[in-house]
Amino acid sequence: MRSASGKLRSPFVATYDCLTFLTDYGVEDGFVAACHGVAVRISPGIRLIDVTHLVPPGDVRRGAAVLAQTIPYLPPAVHVAVVDPGVGTARRGIAVQAGGGILVGPDNGLLSWAIAAQGGAERACQLTNGEWWLHPVSPTFHGRDIFTPVAAHLATGRDLAEAGTEIDVADLVTLPAPTSRVHDGEAEGEVMSVDRFGNVQLSIASSDADRLGIGFGSPVVVRCGRRQLTVPYLETFAAVAPGEIVAYTDSAGLISLAVNAGDAAEQLGLPPGAHVRLSVARPS
Repeated sequence: MRSASGKLRSPFVATYDCLTFLTDYGVEDGFVAACHGVAVRISPGIRLIDVTHLVPPGDVRRGAAVLAQTIPYLPPAVHVAVVDPGVGTARRGIAVQAGGGILVGPDNGLLSWAIAAQGGAERACQLTNGEWWLHPVSPTFHGRDIFTPVAAHLATGRDLAEAGTEIDVADLVTLPAPTSRVHDGEAEGEVMSVDRFGNVQLSIASSDADRLGIGFGSPVVVRCGRRQLTVPYLETFAAVAPGEIVAYTDSAGLISLAVNAGDAAEQLGLPPGAHVRLSVARPS
Protein backbone atom coordinates (compact mmCIF):
# COMPACT_ATOMS: atom_id res chain seq x y z
CA MET A 1 0.00 0.00 0.00
CA ARG A 2 1.28 3.48 -0.90
CA SER A 3 0.53 6.91 0.48
CA ALA A 4 -0.25 9.95 -1.64
CA SER A 5 3.49 10.71 -1.75
CA GLY A 6 4.18 7.28 -3.27
CA LYS A 7 6.06 5.93 -0.23
CA LEU A 8 5.52 2.41 0.99
CA ARG A 9 2.96 2.26 3.80
CA SER A 10 1.86 -0.73 5.82
CA PRO A 11 -1.83 -1.48 6.32
CA PHE A 12 -0.92 -1.98 10.00
CA VAL A 13 2.02 -1.17 12.23
CA ALA A 14 2.95 -3.72 14.89
CA THR A 15 4.67 -3.04 18.19
CA TYR A 16 6.95 -5.81 19.43
CA ASP A 17 8.03 -6.39 23.02
CA CYS A 18 10.73 -8.86 21.99
CA LEU A 19 13.96 -8.62 20.02
CA THR A 20 15.95 -11.76 19.15
CA PHE A 21 19.63 -11.74 18.37
CA LEU A 22 21.92 -14.15 16.46
CA THR A 23 25.56 -13.42 15.61
CA ASP A 24 29.06 -14.82 15.26
CA TYR A 25 30.39 -12.31 17.81
CA GLY A 26 31.27 -14.86 20.46
CA VAL A 27 30.92 -14.20 24.19
CA GLU A 28 34.49 -13.30 25.14
CA ASP A 29 34.17 -9.62 24.24
CA GLY A 30 31.65 -6.85 24.84
CA PHE A 31 30.11 -6.88 21.36
CA VAL A 32 26.86 -8.57 22.37
CA ALA A 33 26.45 -6.43 25.50
CA ALA A 34 26.95 -3.26 23.47
CA CYS A 35 24.15 -4.27 21.11
CA HIS A 36 21.89 -5.17 24.03
CA GLY A 37 22.53 -1.76 25.53
CA VAL A 38 21.69 0.04 22.29
CA ALA A 39 18.40 -1.85 22.00
CA VAL A 40 17.32 -1.14 25.57
CA ARG A 41 18.23 2.56 25.38
CA ILE A 42 15.97 2.96 22.34
CA SER A 43 13.21 0.59 23.47
CA PRO A 44 13.23 0.40 27.30
CA GLY A 45 11.69 -2.74 28.70
CA ILE A 46 12.12 -4.79 25.53
CA ARG A 47 12.74 -8.51 26.05
CA LEU A 48 15.95 -9.83 24.52
CA ILE A 49 16.35 -13.44 23.40
CA ASP A 50 19.85 -14.52 22.39
CA VAL A 51 19.53 -17.28 19.80
CA THR A 52 23.29 -17.84 19.67
CA HIS A 53 26.48 -15.83 19.35
CA LEU A 54 28.65 -18.87 18.63
CA VAL A 55 28.07 -19.21 14.89
CA PRO A 56 31.52 -19.98 13.44
CA PRO A 57 33.09 -16.68 12.32
CA GLY A 58 31.76 -15.66 8.91
CA ASP A 59 29.76 -18.89 8.43
CA VAL A 60 26.64 -17.43 6.81
CA ARG A 61 25.24 -20.85 5.96
CA ARG A 62 25.45 -22.11 9.55
CA GLY A 63 23.83 -18.90 10.83
CA ALA A 64 21.06 -19.22 8.25
CA ALA A 65 20.35 -22.82 9.24
CA VAL A 66 20.23 -22.07 12.98
CA LEU A 67 17.96 -19.06 12.49
CA ALA A 68 15.57 -20.90 10.16
CA GLN A 69 15.26 -23.88 12.50
CA THR A 70 14.78 -21.70 15.59
CA ILE A 71 12.44 -18.97 14.36
CA PRO A 72 9.26 -21.13 14.35
CA TYR A 73 9.59 -21.41 18.14
CA LEU A 74 10.21 -17.73 18.83
CA PRO A 75 7.49 -15.22 19.74
CA PRO A 76 6.44 -12.44 17.34
CA ALA A 77 9.53 -10.23 17.34
CA VAL A 78 12.07 -8.21 15.48
CA HIS A 79 14.85 -10.68 14.69
CA VAL A 80 18.40 -9.33 14.31
CA ALA A 81 20.97 -11.62 12.69
CA VAL A 82 24.54 -10.57 12.00
CA VAL A 83 27.02 -12.92 10.36
CA ASP A 84 28.56 -10.40 8.06
CA PRO A 85 31.94 -11.08 6.46
CA GLY A 86 31.11 -8.30 3.95
CA VAL A 87 30.63 -5.60 6.60
CA GLY A 88 31.78 -2.21 5.35
CA THR A 89 31.44 -3.18 1.67
CA ALA A 90 28.65 -2.39 -0.79
CA ARG A 91 26.43 -5.20 0.54
CA ARG A 92 23.05 -3.86 1.66
CA GLY A 93 21.56 -3.76 5.12
CA ILE A 94 17.91 -4.82 5.01
CA ALA A 95 14.73 -5.16 7.04
CA VAL A 96 12.16 -7.70 5.86
CA GLN A 97 8.61 -8.25 7.05
CA ALA A 98 7.68 -11.94 7.07
CA GLY A 99 5.33 -14.15 9.04
CA GLY A 100 4.18 -11.55 11.55
CA GLY A 101 7.72 -10.46 12.42
CA ILE A 102 10.57 -8.41 10.99
CA LEU A 103 14.07 -9.65 10.21
CA VAL A 104 17.00 -7.23 10.18
CA GLY A 105 20.55 -7.89 8.99
CA PRO A 106 22.92 -7.96 6.03
CA ASP A 107 21.58 -8.88 2.60
CA ASN A 108 23.98 -11.79 2.14
CA GLY A 109 21.55 -14.73 2.34
CA LEU A 110 21.74 -15.03 6.12
CA LEU A 111 18.05 -14.20 6.55
CA SER A 112 16.79 -16.06 3.48
CA TRP A 113 16.04 -19.51 4.94
CA ALA A 114 14.30 -17.98 7.97
CA ILE A 115 12.22 -15.77 5.67
CA ALA A 116 11.16 -18.90 3.77
CA ALA A 117 10.36 -20.65 7.05
CA GLN A 118 8.08 -17.72 7.91
CA GLY A 119 6.13 -18.10 4.69
CA GLY A 120 8.12 -15.72 2.50
CA ALA A 121 8.88 -12.00 2.42
CA GLU A 122 5.90 -9.66 2.38
CA ARG A 123 7.89 -6.46 1.90
CA ALA A 124 11.43 -5.23 2.39
CA CYS A 125 13.55 -2.12 2.56
CA GLN A 126 17.21 -1.19 2.36
CA LEU A 127 18.38 0.52 5.53
CA THR A 128 19.11 4.03 4.30
CA ASN A 129 17.59 6.19 7.04
CA GLY A 130 20.71 7.35 8.85
CA GLU A 131 18.63 9.18 11.46
CA TRP A 132 17.98 5.81 13.12
CA TRP A 133 21.68 4.85 13.26
CA LEU A 134 24.29 5.50 15.91
CA HIS A 135 26.91 8.01 14.85
CA PRO A 136 29.70 7.86 14.06
CA VAL A 137 29.05 4.54 12.33
CA SER A 138 31.91 2.08 12.68
CA PRO A 139 32.72 0.47 9.31
CA THR A 140 33.26 -2.85 11.13
CA PHE A 141 30.41 -2.88 13.68
CA HIS A 142 27.14 -2.44 11.82
CA GLY A 143 25.49 -4.77 14.32
CA ARG A 144 25.80 -2.11 17.00
CA ASP A 145 25.51 1.03 14.90
CA ILE A 146 22.92 0.11 12.23
CA PHE A 147 21.13 -3.21 12.65
CA THR A 148 20.35 -3.11 16.37
CA PRO A 149 19.17 0.52 16.51
CA VAL A 150 16.99 0.01 13.44
CA ALA A 151 15.50 -3.13 14.97
CA ALA A 152 14.82 -1.34 18.26
CA HIS A 153 13.05 1.52 16.47
CA LEU A 154 10.92 -0.97 14.53
CA ALA A 155 10.06 -2.79 17.77
CA THR A 156 8.58 0.44 19.16
CA GLY A 157 6.04 0.46 16.33
CA ARG A 158 7.80 2.58 13.73
CA ASP A 159 6.78 1.69 10.18
CA LEU A 160 9.12 -0.42 8.08
CA ALA A 161 8.93 2.26 5.38
CA GLU A 162 10.63 4.72 7.72
CA ALA A 163 13.74 2.54 7.94
CA GLY A 164 14.79 3.21 4.37
CA THR A 165 14.12 2.63 0.70
CA GLU A 166 11.66 0.02 -0.53
CA ILE A 167 13.20 -2.85 -2.47
CA ASP A 168 11.61 -5.69 -4.42
CA VAL A 169 11.52 -8.83 -2.30
CA ALA A 170 12.51 -10.78 -5.41
CA ASP A 171 15.86 -8.95 -5.35
CA LEU A 172 16.85 -10.16 -1.89
CA VAL A 173 19.98 -12.33 -1.79
CA THR A 174 19.09 -15.95 -1.07
CA LEU A 175 21.22 -18.96 -0.29
CA PRO A 176 20.73 -21.95 -2.60
CA ALA A 177 18.25 -24.44 -1.21
CA PRO A 178 20.02 -27.51 0.19
CA THR A 179 20.02 -30.58 -2.04
CA SER A 180 17.38 -33.11 -1.03
CA ARG A 181 15.77 -35.72 -3.26
CA VAL A 182 14.76 -39.37 -3.33
CA HIS A 183 15.56 -41.44 -6.41
CA ASP A 184 16.66 -44.95 -7.35
CA GLY A 185 16.05 -46.23 -3.82
CA GLU A 186 18.27 -43.62 -2.21
CA ALA A 187 17.79 -40.35 -0.36
CA GLU A 188 20.38 -37.84 -1.49
CA GLY A 189 21.23 -34.72 0.46
CA GLU A 190 24.03 -32.67 1.92
CA VAL A 191 25.40 -31.69 5.28
CA MET A 192 23.27 -28.76 6.44
CA SER A 193 25.37 -27.96 9.48
CA VAL A 194 27.56 -29.38 12.21
CA ASP A 195 26.73 -28.49 15.80
CA ARG A 196 29.14 -27.96 18.69
CA PHE A 197 28.93 -31.66 19.59
CA GLY A 198 30.06 -32.69 16.10
CA ASN A 199 26.63 -34.06 15.15
CA VAL A 200 26.13 -33.94 11.39
CA GLN A 201 22.73 -32.64 10.29
CA LEU A 202 21.68 -33.70 6.80
CA SER A 203 19.18 -32.00 4.49
CA ILE A 204 17.29 -35.31 4.29
CA ALA A 205 13.95 -35.18 6.09
CA SER A 206 12.73 -38.08 8.19
CA SER A 207 9.74 -38.32 5.84
CA ASP A 208 12.16 -39.18 3.02
CA ALA A 209 13.57 -41.98 5.16
CA ASP A 210 10.02 -43.25 5.66
CA ARG A 211 9.50 -43.30 1.88
CA LEU A 212 12.50 -45.60 1.56
CA GLY A 213 11.23 -47.93 4.26
CA ILE A 214 13.83 -46.85 6.79
CA GLY A 215 12.38 -47.29 10.27
CA PHE A 216 13.79 -47.30 13.78
CA GLY A 217 16.06 -50.28 14.12
CA SER A 218 16.82 -50.44 10.40
CA PRO A 219 20.44 -50.66 9.25
CA VAL A 220 21.18 -47.72 6.95
CA VAL A 221 23.88 -47.53 4.29
CA VAL A 222 25.59 -44.14 4.33
CA ARG A 223 27.60 -43.17 1.24
CA CYS A 224 29.80 -40.08 1.30
CA GLY A 225 32.31 -39.75 -1.50
CA ARG A 226 34.09 -43.07 -1.90
CA ARG A 227 33.35 -44.06 1.66
CA GLN A 228 30.48 -46.39 2.58
CA LEU A 229 29.38 -47.57 5.99
CA THR A 230 26.34 -49.18 7.57
CA VAL A 231 24.90 -47.67 10.75
CA PRO A 232 21.73 -48.27 12.77
CA TYR A 233 18.82 -45.81 12.55
CA LEU A 234 17.65 -45.32 16.13
CA GLU A 235 15.74 -42.79 18.20
CA THR A 236 18.74 -41.13 19.83
CA PHE A 237 22.53 -41.13 19.77
CA ALA A 238 22.54 -42.58 23.31
CA ALA A 239 20.96 -45.78 21.95
CA VAL A 240 24.40 -47.03 20.88
CA ALA A 241 27.54 -47.65 22.89
CA PRO A 242 30.04 -44.78 23.35
CA GLY A 243 32.16 -44.37 20.25
CA GLU A 244 29.61 -45.94 17.90
CA ILE A 245 27.94 -44.14 14.97
CA VAL A 246 24.18 -43.79 14.72
CA ALA A 247 21.64 -42.16 12.38
CA TYR A 248 18.63 -40.53 14.02
CA THR A 249 15.94 -37.89 13.48
CA ASP A 250 16.96 -34.64 15.15
CA SER A 251 14.75 -31.97 16.72
CA ALA A 252 14.32 -30.23 13.35
CA GLY A 253 12.91 -33.39 11.75
CA LEU A 254 16.07 -34.02 9.72
CA ILE A 255 18.29 -37.09 9.60
CA SER A 256 21.52 -36.59 11.51
CA LEU A 257 24.61 -38.68 12.12
CA ALA A 258 26.26 -38.79 15.52
CA VAL A 259 28.94 -40.62 17.45
CA ASN A 260 27.87 -41.28 21.02
CA ALA A 261 30.30 -39.30 23.20
CA GLY A 262 32.30 -38.43 20.08
CA ASP A 263 32.54 -36.13 17.06
CA ALA A 264 30.83 -37.54 13.94
CA ALA A 265 31.93 -34.70 11.66
CA GLU A 266 35.57 -35.29 12.49
CA GLN A 267 35.36 -39.08 12.44
CA LEU A 268 33.48 -39.20 9.13
CA GLY A 269 35.21 -36.22 7.50
CA LEU A 270 31.89 -34.52 6.70
CA PRO A 271 32.05 -30.71 6.54
CA PRO A 272 29.00 -28.53 5.77
CA GLY A 273 27.99 -28.91 2.13
CA ALA A 274 29.34 -32.46 1.72
CA HIS A 275 27.03 -34.73 -0.28
CA VAL A 276 25.60 -37.82 1.41
CA ARG A 277 23.32 -40.64 0.23
CA LEU A 278 21.24 -42.95 2.41
CA SER A 279 19.56 -46.26 1.61
CA VAL A 280 18.23 -49.30 3.40
CA ALA A 281 20.85 -51.99 3.94
CA ARG A 282 19.78 -55.06 1.96
CA PRO A 283 20.38 -58.59 3.27
CA SER A 284 23.43 -60.13 1.66
